[in-house]
Amino acid sequence: MTGRRRTRSTSLPALSRPVGATALAAGAVALCASLTAACGVIPGATGGSGDDPVKVMTWAPQDTDATNKPGMPAMALAYAKWINSQGGVNGRRLEVLTCNDHNDGVGAAKCARRAAAENVVAVVGSYSQFGDSYLAPLEGAGIPYIGGYGVTNDEFTGAMSYPVNGGQPALLAGLGKALATGCGNVSLVRPDSIAGDQLPAMLDSGLKAGGHTDAEDQLAAEDATEYGTQAARALREATKDVARKGCVVPALGDRTDTFMDSFRRTRQDFPAVRTATVLGSVDQTVIDATGGAGGPYEGAYITSWYPVSSDHRWDGMKKVINKEAFGDNRIDPADAGVQTTWIAYTVLKAVLDKIGDGEVSADSVRRTLNDGLRVSTGGLTPTLHWPYEGKLAAVGFPRLVNAAVTLQVVENGRLVAARRGIGGADGIADMTSVLVHADVP
Repeated sequence: MTGRRRTRSTSLPALSRPVGATALAAGAVALCASLTAACGVIPGATGGSGDDPVKVMTWAPQDTDATNKPGMPAMALAYAKWINSQGGVNGRRLEVLTCNDHNDGVGAAKCARRAAAENVVAVVGSYSQFGDSYLAPLEGAGIPYIGGYGVTNDEFTGAMSYPVNGGQPALLAGLGKALATGCGNVSLVRPDSIAGDQLPAMLDSGLKAGGHTDAEDQLAAEDATEYGTQAARALREATKDVARKGCVVPALGDRTDTFMDSFRRTRQDFPAVRTATVLGSVDQTVIDATGGAGGPYEGAYITSWYPVSSDHRWDGMKKVINKEAFGDNRIDPADAGVQTTWIAYTVLKAVLDKIGDGEVSADSVRRTLNDGLRVSTGGLTPTLHWPYEGKLAAVGFPRLVNAAVTLQVVENGRLVAARRGIGGADGIADMTSVLVHADVP
């Protein structure tokens, strides 16, 4: 969550409240609008003019001892192969460069500098925990960052960032709202850190929206090797109300599995409780690796940005994977990174379709995004658009434009749509109004 090195395949985004983010974003946009060359875009240089290919980049960490997201660049290459087999976009071939940030700030900066040197028109559908390393070089070159994973709060403040999901803030608010009606006491177990201090406000905003009291805030060390004491304390708090089943919410990022190991051993001494967490602490790959139906997540509620992978709205993505990347085990359609890359490239295609036969450059892509373009993702997200300043600027997230979440549950070892949802008929709930009232420290 803090931009530090992670030690597993799913990470929580940073939540520290930016100071003066809105002013900085506004200033950067104004500067780039009026002084294009000063923002690093050389007049006449394009990534797709005439018969030239449209050149973009997708990056993610691969082959590291910590976070790995190889499915994202693999999905990007499959998308390009598919779109080019249909004649490209407006007759232009899509060229995807990939980069491995090696899960460190130096690697992220190198990828960004390479993107600028290669004159790409956008970085699309990527993952990196080091926004402070890659956003400055991209902004200096005027290159838009479309559809990051939502792993750092820089993605929700940077003037060149065009996120497609709501990151951790939306997930926690949605989880709180989902738990409000069905839980007795709620215990949140979160890192004892500056970034961790932001988590209770997000969860509590959802609980309050559902008429529930605040969660019991349980602090835990980020680098602990076991959490027996914290698990016992969380269980004691969650089971105080004997009339209603309590809920325990671990939000420890890369240490969530460590907590759940301790929790599984400790819970037999207490009345039954429900567990719940968010995508980024847990996804299908983690559930599989920890025992599936026999693992600690069975029955857990999990909030996600998107519909479950079995939803028909993913059929288009699955057809592309089957056609262009059949047998590529890097691409898991249930992985949130792969899904985010698909949605990000859907946005890119909408931008290129809007530009039509005009010049395709980083400047024209950014200008098209800023000029009110609305992108349909086939119901995977709400219609996406990026106004000058989003509704959540007041709570420090000026670029957060999609606060929609879905509620899922682990049944028989698989993530499925929860029968008791928090949204409408499509199972999607917008957390914008909830987050607007969050009491962010």
